[in-house]
Order: sequence, then C-alpha cells, then structure tokens
Amino acid sequence: MPQLEPPLWEQIAAKNAALPSGERLQKVLAIRGWGSRRVCEDLIAAGRVTVNGEVAVLGRRVDTDHDHVKVDGVPIGVKPGLVYYLLNKASGVVTTANDPHSRPTVVDQVPLEPRVYPVGRLDIDTEGLLLLTNDGALAQRLTHPSHGVEKEYLAEVSGGMVAQGALRRLRQGVELEDGMTAPAKVSQPTPGVLRLTIHEGRNRQVRRMCEAIGHPVQRLVRVRIGPLRDPALAPGEWRELTAGEVKTLIESVAAASPQLR
Repeated sequence: MPQLEPPLWEQIAAKNAALPSGERLQKVLAIRGWGSRRVCEDLIAAGRVTVNGEVAVLGRRVDTDHDHVKVDGVPIGVKPGLVYYLLNKASGVVTTANDPHSRPTVVDQVPLEPRVYPVGRLDIDTEGLLLLTNDGALAQRLTHPSHGVEKEYLAEVSGGMVAQGALRRLRQGVELEDGMTAPAKVSQPTPGVLRLTIHEGRNRQVRRMCEAIGHPVQRLVRVRIGPLRDPALAPGEWRELTAGEVKTLIESVAAASPQLR
C-alpha cells in the first residue's frame, strides 16, 4: 500500500520546526539601523548579508546572542539594551568608575543606569572626547592593541614654534622608555599648537611624545575617536550616539582590525 503524505499543516509545522529560532533577519537589520525593512530585504537578496559565515536568504531567523551577522563583512553590532555615550571630559575629572580620593569621575557625568564603563583612558588633566558604553565586545575591540582606530588631539605646547625637524620625529616615531612609537600624523595649525593623530593607546602617550621633542604639553584635548567628533559638545556635556554613529564606529573597528572580525 503506498505511503500517504502527511496533512499539509503537519508538513508546515515540521518545516517550521526545522528552521532556526529568533527574529527574522530583515527585522534585526532594521532595528540595528541598516535601513527600512525593504532596504534590509534588498541587502539580503543581493547576497550582502551573512549569518555565521554563510550567505543568508530571505526569511532566515537569527538569534543575535549566538549568531554572527555581518553586512558586507561588517558585524551588525548593536543589541537591545546597549547604550553608547559620548562625553566631552573636562580637566580634573578622572577616567575611572570609582575613585578612592572622591574626585569626580567620568561615570558620574552620565546616567547611573544602565551601568557603563569608559573605553580607554584620558589622564586627569586631559580634556576631550571619551566613549562610555556597556557593550563589552565593542570596548574590547576598540582597546585591542591591533585595533588601529585613530585618536586625534590638539596639543598646546610650550616653547613656541615647533621646528620641522621635531615634527618629522613625531611623524617617523619617537623613542620612549617603553619603546618606539608608531608614526603619527602631525601638523602645526598655529605656532605652538599641534594636531596629532595616533592609533596607539599607551599611557600619557601624546604628552610623552611632545616632551621627548622638547615641547612639553600645556593643554591637551582629544577631538576625535575614529569617526566620532562633535565640536558642539561643551566640556562636561554628554550625549548618546546615534544608530548611524554606532554603525560607523563598528565599521571603522572592523576595517582597522580584519583579524578581529
């Protein structure tokens, strides 16, 4: 006797049970700022989205706690519940969560909940942009020795006009007590003011570099972290990053550190 096909509803149920659980991929992409649902469907249809290294298809469901989703090789990043604050740190504020000397901390400057932590450090006298987040994965990527994400500073130095030979030393690398620095991008917009861009994260690096060429820093301000800059943000003020800024930041980390993707 020929075997009968199971009822249609049983076939559908069996097919659904075999599919991955979670949210539909196009919805996940839309929530994380990759465009409208229709735009995200087009990204998937064009073969630009992968899940766990495989090209995704429309209708695929994903669990972002376990599945690795990328668009054009870039991790999609943001999960619900994660926050990203950009703070313009003032001088006299310490980059830590708790200070035994009861000095003001960067964590005091932003909302207490959810709990966030600074990404990297600025010494107590240095001003400027600092990222605080509860996204541990992104923070780890940004502070990894191989990340390569640029940080740009404006340094007011003593000694007046910095000679071309000294600027050349900064561009080529300066010998410090913990080794030679990587080449820096350096310009002098006005006499005694340097614009330096580095991608390392050594302790008090810019200050030590300038001291090594005979021009100690009098005032230091970080004006850019990777793609993040905000000249309108006053000292002591903070704001949340936009979804677009988070996406661009994740893209810059992935571009700088392909081995960490």
